Amino acid sequence: MKCYCVVNFREPLQEMHQPTPTPQGTQVLLKVRAAGVCHSDIHLWEGGYDLGQGRTLSLKDRGVSLPLTMGHETVGAVVAAGPDASGLSGDRNYLVYPWIGCGKCPSCVSGMENHCSAPACLGVHRAGGYADHIVVPHPKYLIDIGDLDPAQIAPYACSGLTTYSALKKIGADIYRAHPVVIFGAGGLGLMSLTLIKALGGAGAIVVDIDPAKRQAALDAGALAAIDGAAPDAAQQIIKAAGGKPVQAAIDLVGAPATTSLAFDFLTKGGKLIIVGLFGGASSWPIALIPMKAMSIIGSYVGNLTELQELMELVRAGKVPPMPVHRHALAEADSVLSALRAGKVVGRAVLTVD
Repeated sequence: MKCYCVVNFREPLQEMHQPTPTPQGTQVLLKVRAAGVCHSDIHLWEGGYDLGQGRTLSLKDRGVSLPLTMGHETVGAVVAAGPDASGLSGDRNYLVYPWIGCGKCPSCVSGMENHCSAPACLGVHRAGGYADHIVVPHPKYLIDIGDLDPAQIAPYACSGLTTYSALKKIGADIYRAHPVVIFGAGGLGLMSLTLIKALGGAGAIVVDIDPAKRQAALDAGALAAIDGAAPDAAQQIIKAAGGKPVQAAIDLVGAPATTSLAFDFLTKGGKLIIVGLFGGASSWPIALIPMKAMSIIGSYVGNLTELQELMELVRAGKVPPMPVHRHALAEADSVLSALRAGKVVGRAVLTVD
């Protein structure tokens, strides 16, 4: 089995050859068809997250061991299954739900494996999709994609799921009646625009400091695209919302500048959903949080049920095909480098023949 692995943090991915696993119990072995390259992979490659004030969250201290085969946005076809795995077809392609937990804690038992404190996520704690094969622990984590294009479907396991779950936290009563502000016009930002439209939303105002990404957002149907670095960015956002109170924002960046700007323009009782992991420390005036009655909610990917709901929308044709840039699996390191340098607009996907 060929895979492209992080052998040392902050060093180029290395091609490795390992024995192809034989699935045991409920395990399923898939031949990888497509694997998305995600911003989260950059943090994995770096080995940690910036917590601000000189602090770093080390992934090694949180159970991530090397060498690591990244890739948590994966579509594959079944080639073998353990004796206790059933209900799968060898001629179908499946989207993999990667946010797997311990299976025993209250979060897992309630269906919120993405909140498990002892996770076993594919592409993070277990080998992921930057390979020609992947092992999935149970058939329940596989979603049949029918005749849909594997490369277009793979990113739904993270970017699609993450934005869908964030929108659910805002609530349909808000996003259908009011424009939502989206920080970040990369792959997740463009996905947000698509899903807001598919869910009957009132549209979105996108904020990004990159002119090319702002144009991409406008091309994708954004109501407006604002430069977040502009001195009057908050006033521009309120104007783009028709001068009406801004009820909700999704921060797909997660930096001090974006969270601070959101605090400035959100109305009393507004919701800020923080998704991005750029890092740093916030400097909110704490007294104003209760005075403004704001809800500041962290959102980490989504649960299996939410991914199943999202894929029902996709299969029904309510979500238009996602534009992706296709690359050979062997280009994994160069694609990750391009993403790290901010040179990827939309989603990059590795494909396996």
